[in-house]
Order: sequence, then structure tokens, then C-alpha cells
Amino acid sequence: MNNIIESLMQFWEFTGFANCTWQHIVMIVIGITFIYLGIAKKWEPMLLVPIGFGMLVGNIPLFFDAQGVGLRVGVYEDGSVLNILYSGVRQGWYPPLIFLGIGAMTDFSALISQPRLILIGAAAQMGIFGAYLMALYLGFLPNEAGAIGIIGGADGPTAIFLSSKLAPELMGAIAVCAYSYMALVPVIQKPIMKLLTTEEERKIRMAKPRVVSQKEKIIFPVVGFLCTAFLVPSGIPLLGMLFFGNLLKESGVTRRLANTASNSLIDVITILIGLTVGASTQADVFVSTRSIMIFCLGLLSFIIATTTGVLFVKLMNLFCKEGHKINPLIGNAGVSAVPDSARVSEVVGLETDPGNHLLMHAMAPNVAGVIGSAVAAGILLGFLT
Repeated sequence: MNNIIESLMQFWEFTGFANCTWQHIVMIVIGITFIYLGIAKKWEPMLLVPIGFGMLVGNIPLFFDAQGVGLRVGVYEDGSVLNILYSGVRQGWYPPLIFLGIGAMTDFSALISQPRLILIGAAAQMGIFGAYLMALYLGFLPNEAGAIGIIGGADGPTAIFLSSKLAPELMGAIAVCAYSYMALVPVIQKPIMKLLTTEEERKIRMAKPRVVSQKEKIIFPVVGFLCTAFLVPSGIPLLGMLFFGNLLKESGVTRRLANTASNSLIDVITILIGLTVGASTQADVFVSTRSIMIFCLGLLSFIIATTTGVLFVKLMNLFCKEGHKINPLIGNAGVSAVPDSARVSEVVGLETDPGNHLLMHAMAPNVAGVIGSAVAAGILLGFLT
């Protein structure tokens, strides 16, 4: 009888019920909330559903003995399946593969036809450096501040890549923060755009972009890579894969490779990166004052990026002739949340003038923001390592 009782007690010690804390409950509730927002509200379901379920996986309470030895199934336990899958995040090789797929899906025609709009994408990166300075002020180390600042680029893969190099101990919080705010782009950006623009400015109609030749589309990824990589060599893993993917798309002779990169490959990596990033938010690691500070700084960086982009367009318009002015609503698209931020430009523009379509114009600073965030990551990586 005693043996039976001891066996039952031992079984109980290994259950999640026996090892559960309030922090585990908090993270499980957050995970369920992510899943709800992804399914019911359709807020970036490709991101929030895997991350939300990953939070459930990572926050099942596990038993550890006095020596810290457990069941070897957790994401932080060497040799476990989750730990092996998480190595793509920890060592930073998932993000370049994501960038390969993004490049294979991206049409740079809007940017090629209106090269002046690349300046908007560059201006919006001020959110990165603004959050970097604020993080330093709040007491984070320079490398940690750099990893936190990249959240302002609104680019999850870039945030994961940089944090894996500069501050791997903060990677879970930074990655979840970046993907969460990417999903909330319409909620965050819309009121800022309306606050900073007048109705007259929101009604500005831009000239139709010129038609871009196929030769230009093929030359662009080659020239774009050489220019950015020579400027920021530390950004080669992201920039190289981005422009390589685009060359596969535009060359016309590697369609199968482009289709693989933009469909099955990026889908597999998105599943793995979402699930493992979610699983990395274990309660004992994630629930802390520093995580809350990171989320606040991430929100601040998004606000700075959106504000800077819109105000920079208004500044550009001071030097533009009539008929060549830019609608400041596309300034928000300088962050690299493709194509969500460009869609916000379109929606707000149509609310003011139902016949004013801004999507084709907003895609120029939007794809410029993708390049800009990778360049900014390379800059931070270069002087912080």
C-alpha cells in the first residue's frame, strides 16, 4: 500500500499541476489571447497562432530536481526536440531563410519607379535609434539596447537575427514584442497618421508611377545588394538572402526556385520560428520587469517610426512643386511590416477621399523599410560587437 502511495506521489510531482505557478497561468492566458486574436480578429494569424500555441507548449510546468535536471523536453534543455528546433532562432539561421522568401515575394517596381520614396523608408528607421537611446537611458547595456531598438523596424526576422547576436537572453521577449506589434500595426499607426495630417494633406493625389522594365527589375537586386553590402558588410546574411530571393523572382529563368522560396520554404520556417519563439517565453524567463520594459520600448519605437515617417514626408513636400507632392499618409509605410503598413495608408486615404488609392505608392517606402531595417541591423551589429 505504501509503495502505491509513494508511486502516486511521485507521479503527482511530475505533473504540471504540481509545478504550476501564477506566472505559468499568466503566460498561458497570453498565449490563448494570441490564438484568439489570430483566429477571431484575423490579426496576422500566420504569426499569432503559431506564437500563441508555442506559448502554451513552453509554459506547461515541468519538474526539475535539486540539481536542475528535468524531463529533457523543454525548449531550454540541451538535446530536447524543442531545443534543437529552437537552435534556428538561437543561432540566427531562420531569419535569413525568411528574408529569402520575402525577396522572392517582393515586387520592387514601386520603389524603382519612384526612387525618392526610399528616403521615407530611411527616415522611419529613426524608431530603431530612438528606442536604442531610450533603452540606454533606462539602464540596458549597449548590446541589449541595440537588440531592443530593432523592434522599431517592425520586422520580426530582423529582430530575431540581431537579438540572437547581441542579447540572446532577451530574444524571447524581443521576438514576441516585435511580432505582436507587427500584428497591431493598424491599431497603432492609424490614430498617429490622422493626428499628424490635415484633411487637405490626406487628399493629396500622387501621379501614377511609371512602368518599370524587366531589365530594371533584374538589375535592381544586383546593384541593391552591392551598394548595401559594401556599406554595411555585417548585414550580408539578411541583405544577401533578400536580394538573392528577388533575383530568383525577377530573372524569369528560376521560377521553380522562386516558387519554393516564396511558398513551401517560407511556410515551413514561419511555422518553426513562430512555435519555437512562443515556446521560448517560459514563465521563469519571460515574466519579469525587463520584459515589461521591452514591450514599452517596442511600442515607443513604433510610435517614433510612424511619426518620423509622416513628418518627413511633410518636410519633403516643402521642396516639391505642385503636382509632385507626396501624400504624407504613406509616411507610415516606412516601417517594414509588409504589406500591412501600406494597407493602412490605403485605408486611411480612402476614408478621406474614396477615389484616392495610395497602396501602389505606399509599397515603395514599405519595401524600402525592409531594406532599411536590415541595414540598420547591420549598423548596430557592426559597432556593438
